[in-house]
Amino acid sequence: MSKVKVEKETQHKLKLLKRRKPNRSRVGDFFVYLFLVLMAIAMAFPLVFSINSALKPLDELFKVPPTIFALNPTLDNFADLFVTMGKSWVPFSRYIFNTVFITVVGTAGHLIIASMAAFVVAKYDFPGCKTFFAISVTSLMFTGMVTQIPNYVIINALGWIDTYYAIIIPAFASTTGFYFMKQFMEGLPTALIEAAKIDGANEWRLFIGIVMPNVKPAWLTMIIYSVQGLWNNPASMYIYSEERKLLVYALNQVLAGGIARTGQGAAVSVIIMIVPVLTFILSESQILETMASSGLKD
Repeated sequence: MSKVKVEKETQHKLKLLKRRKPNRSRVGDFFVYLFLVLMAIAMAFPLVFSINSALKPLDELFKVPPTIFALNPTLDNFADLFVTMGKSWVPFSRYIFNTVFITVVGTAGHLIIASMAAFVVAKYDFPGCKTFFAISVTSLMFTGMVTQIPNYVIINALGWIDTYYAIIIPAFASTTGFYFMKQFMEGLPTALIEAAKIDGANEWRLFIGIVMPNVKPAWLTMIIYSVQGLWNNPASMYIYSEERKLLVYALNQVLAGGIARTGQGAAVSVIIMIVPVLTFILSESQILETMASSGLKD
């Protein structure tokens, strides 16, 4: 078949696609968009309400019925919060450093270990592979409340109580990311991996250059969940020293001040949720773009 004929057929197919009419009627489109708008409002409402509550003066916070938007927005709640935190004998920056350090290191380690383990289990057959995966899946059935006591006993035996290791190492071994990455990697074409091996790629090059770029939606999603879990972890069960405590634990102590700190409590809610929300916003476009362009098949 000549090149000119192929181009003509391609142009003809494009014209047919442009002429193709949608199956839904205008009424159907209206209800679909209406449903999407209502869902967007329902999902955005808690975020909008929390931000406006943090900007309300104290008299508006106790107004009945409550208002969604701040009538006289102010930053006094944030200023009062920083004044309160500044009175602690541990600097406020220390709480931020502890939380950022644990979140970054824990998320990076979890991503690396979970991805490497998932790649081996998904694409290689070795003795005990199915048993190992079955045990990992079974562990997902137990909530954190069930495993708190055995986790504490193990961490205490290792001498990690009141150290960063008590939070970081368990984050490395979380089976949620391993299961998620393994299921996603199973959809990666084996032919792609075999072609890379024929071209001379070693296992490390195969993992870094072929596998990880093609499972980008999986590890970006895993990063979002990991950051959210570590950032919101008070770690009060394992860390006792004030200089090692995390930001969420320190901010929650502000709420113990009673009704007079209601405005500061609203500011605390915004500060706690801002990092997970920003992580999701920055990663969302990459996730959607990669999902749309990574439809590889054998």
